Amino acid sequence: MKKTRIAIIGVGNCASSLIQGIHYYQDKNPEEAIGLMHWEIGGYTPGDIEVVAAYDIDKRKVGVDVRDAIFCEPNCTTVFCPEIPKSGVTVLMGRILDGFSDHMKDYDPKRTFVVTDEPEPTEEEVVNVLKGSGVEILLNYLPVGSEEATRFYADCALEAEVAFINNIPVFIASDPVWAKRFEDKNIPLIGDDIKAQLGATITHRILTDLFNKRGVKLERTYQLNTGGNTDFLNMLNRSRLASKKESKTEAVQSVAAERLDDENIHIGPSDYVPWQNDNKICFIRMEGRLFGEVPMNLELRLSVEDSPNSAGIAVDAIRCAKLALSRGQGGVLSAPSAYFCKHPPRQFTDDKAFQMIEDFIRGD
Repeated sequence: MKKTRIAIIGVGNCASSLIQGIHYYQDKNPEEAIGLMHWEIGGYTPGDIEVVAAYDIDKRKVGVDVRDAIFCEPNCTTVFCPEIPKSGVTVLMGRILDGFSDHMKDYDPKRTFVVTDEPEPTEEEVVNVLKGSGVEILLNYLPVGSEEATRFYADCALEAEVAFINNIPVFIASDPVWAKRFEDKNIPLIGDDIKAQLGATITHRILTDLFNKRGVKLERTYQLNTGGNTDFLNMLNRSRLASKKESKTEAVQSVAAERLDDENIHIGPSDYVPWQNDNKICFIRMEGRLFGEVPMNLELRLSVEDSPNSAGIAVDAIRCAKLALSRGQGGVLSAPSAYFCKHPPRQFTDDKAFQMIEDFIRGD
């Protein structure tokens, strides 16, 4: 079948895991495909995805073949597929805007971006690249807090008429104005803020829903996360975290039997621990009352490699966007957004969202 041609904004750890995964599963058969939610979607397998354009702002990546760029510093995720052929696609200089936090300049270059001084592209230049490369789907992997930069690339997607998958907590799909713009042009949109395959927020949601279904009154909860990748370093700038905290908190609040008061729920990044690299450690505590109003509490520690956890979702989101393109379906894709993202336009329980995505894939 025809390849699904994608462009990536931000060739960081998440892009590295996604591209490694595309090649890792290329020669697999369904019985060997451990770690996938769906082996095929609409006839498309992970190996049918092809990166045809990429943008970054780090001088160690700009001008470099995508194959080499995904293994350049400051990327620090697990290398599970080292044997990747040259792609023939050179990483292009991206638009900076607010996509880089100044506090990161003070850290060891091995841990942060080294911003190149190459000229930034105009919107017209980005649109021309998207059109000229035959891009069908544009993936946003910018750092948390990149509000202006995300809107810039969303505009480019609209102008180039390519589908847009917003993997970060800047509200595009869940903003009625932006959603309407994609609907008016019949361009598929998935967002906002990608869930992990099995990460902190999805686990917290499932446990919260379990409390609800088992009649346990949830009274207070927290979720604290630590990590050592550039995402966690970027989030030390707390001014960039407003939408991230809203996205993660709402993902849990939306499945609670009763919304918790603000002082009784805390969800968000906790700290940056350099030696953790791409390993993310999550601590969840939940306190409630069960039969006879007897108190109980639950504590959980979850350790995952952050970026492959994201790629396990992205590989399905891409194929769902491709499916929508083949069907002529545009605007916000409700089922993929609800199942794959923390902050979709409308929240559903994970059971309901799972049924919705299966129906979407079947075409029901």
